Amino acid sequence: MTALSSADHLLLHALADQELDAAAALALEARVAAEPALAAEYARILALKARTKALGKPAVAPDFAARVVALASDTRPVSKPRRARILSLDHPSWQALAASVVLTALVASGGTYLFTAPQSEASIEDAVANGHHRALLAANPIDVQSSDQHTVKPWLDRKLGLSPPTADLSAQGFPLVGGRVEVIAGNALPTLVYRRRQHLISVVAMPLANGSTRTQAPNFKTVDGYNMIDWAGGGFRYWAVSDLDPPELRNFVDDFIKQ
Repeated sequence: MTALSSADHLLLHALADQELDAAAALALEARVAAEPALAAEYARILALKARTKALGKPAVAPDFAARVVALASDTRPVSKPRRARILSLDHPSWQALAASVVLTALVASGGTYLFTAPQSEASIEDAVANGHHRALLAANPIDVQSSDQHTVKPWLDRKLGLSPPTADLSAQGFPLVGGRVEVIAGNALPTLVYRRRQHLISVVAMPLANGSTRTQAPNFKTVDGYNMIDWAGGGFRYWAVSDLDPPELRNFVDDFIKQ
């Protein structure tokens, strides 16, 4: 994989934080769509932001906090060689050192929690909506372009080792246009793309844990300005996201489930 420059890293972080103007953002989105190294790093940044957003405040053990406070408030004079005086308890910098110990403990605790905390429902939905938005801005919103379900499904199988049922809904007015790989909560997931007139519909599929076959009825919501319906069945959890009107998006999901 080609090494990215520090400037590219800064630009990707600025894009993720929505700090670029429209022209610069569009230009960088085009590069992300065309350069796998940029796309992988941008997906990593977005996944990290989603996980950080879901974090709670890490707790510090009461006995540890009490010991640090006691050390910071201890002003007894201590005889030390002059060269070591900067670390003596009667030197003002000790309070700063004690505070840094607490901060280090919090950062270390938070770093451990960052990679073990489960993803919240809201963070996953945000990532799905953001992925759809990035696809609309990219030069090409799909990785494999085909209306043939027997082309799209094998392509996803080869890329990811799994793929959801790929429904043919052209007769219902929702033709398949292709598929792509979307990174959600740090996982590469198969995404089917359908069209309704000038509107695209992204269907992200996440396999249920331990081969679960649980079902969940469709649930409608609006996320970051996009309409979204999530449901579960057939071993997958699904999110369908689009700027399509809610009744039409619901019709699409109903037709998808029936296939």
